[in-house]
Amino acid sequence: METVESLQIGSYRIIQDTERYRFTSDAVLLARFLKAKKGERVADFCAGSGIVGLHFYAENEGTAGVTLVEADPGLCDLSRKTIALNGLEGRFTAENMRVQDVPARYNEAFSLILCNPPYEREGTGFEKKRDAACRKEISLTLGELCAAAAGSLKFGGRFALCLRADRLSELFSALRAHALEPKKLQFVAGKEGAKPYLALVSAVKGGRLGLDVLPEAHNKK
Repeated sequence: METVESLQIGSYRIIQDTERYRFTSDAVLLARFLKAKKGERVADFCAGSGIVGLHFYAENEGTAGVTLVEADPGLCDLSRKTIALNGLEGRFTAENMRVQDVPARYNEAFSLILCNPPYEREGTGFEKKRDAACRKEISLTLGELCAAAAGSLKFGGRFALCLRADRLSELFSALRAHALEPKKLQFVAGKEGAKPYLALVSAVKGGRLGLDVLPEAHNKK
């Protein structure tokens, strides 16, 4: 069943399906991790129903435009309905395609790419469920994601994503393999003193060495 929910920012609303993959607090944390630069052209890879791109835009209304890229036709359709609901047709585009298949017209097109990717390695039980690809690396690996982001970013552009904290070394390796240098890191824990479960990372295409580690964030789920 489709539901209309408030984004709790101005009058923005998002459409979700109660029987499909629904966004979590991780997506909101990612959308708030960075601020837009003037004239920012943004892409949201693995967009799902569009929460990261929409939330980022709502927080940064000077954003020039947002392109949502989602492989699942049903989730992409929800994004299109949300775009129409908020009157954002001139600012948003929803593309139903795999991240690996982003066409040449988007080569070096974006100054910022956001992504809440599948965060689990394939192989532990979700594979037969309809929304497994939203959680498991069934159809997209970290390496493929980083390659696609590098191809679609302008030189000096930023790539921000969230991932399980225990996969951080794997992520840094994949980023650097595609000339994306990690520049900002923030761990997220459920409460003070708890082991971090999430890492928010921003990398810069062609960036120099030097990592800014932010104070830990706490997210009571």
